[in-house]
Amino acid sequence: MTDPRGVCAKRAETLTPGVPYIRGWSDGKRGADALAEQLRSAGLTAEFGGLKADVNVIGQGVVSLGSIRPEVAARLAGLLGAGLVMEMLAQWDSAEQTDSAGADPSAD
Repeated sequence: MTDPRGVCAKRAETLTPGVPYIRGWSDGKRGADALAEQLRSAGLTAEFGGLKADVNVIGQGVVSLGSIRPEVAARLAGLLGAGLVMEMLAQWDSAEQTDSAGADPSAD
């Protein structure tokens, strides 16, 4: 859950009029569902039994992972790192293709 600095805040136990809690929870639910789908494809579904959508006191949707074992957290960190590397490689490949397309063939 997030506070004004984006770190953490209390759950929305007491509702405040005018705060869009349902919209925030729906955002959190979409995020939790997307994460659950990726965890399933990585074979980590059983390790994240506490994964759920929530909302904080100011109506922002949040995703709670629940408690996980350290080795599961390490595996998740590895998967995130691998995904970032793949994304960076795709960007570099795209940039190289753009550079090649605009290169002057007579320059060789």
